Amino acid sequence: MLCAIYKSSKKEGAYLYLPKKDDFSQVPDQLMQMFGKPVIAMMVNLDGRKLAQVDIEKVKQSMNNEGFFLQLPPPPKNLLDEYKEQKARQKSE
Repeated sequence: MLCAIYKSSKKEGAYLYLPKKDDFSQVPDQLMQMFGKPVIAMMVNLDGRKLAQVDIEKVKQSMNNEGFFLQLPPPPKNLLDEYKEQKARQKSE
């Protein structure tokens, strides 16, 4: 399955996968406004590939059902919470 991957001009780390290059007809207008001007990142054949951040089967399923797939960046880590959890674990040991 060949697809076009676009990066967002507004949201760092957001990518939009489309089954056809430059065909944004299935993407809701509100999402396009939030995404900003799409910048082509690459064309890729998804068959037999692995993606670093998302499950390729979810990408394929979403493109078949919805006509697109939106990849958002992972939420930022809360370093204070991680530090507190680490300290709590050290106390219990």
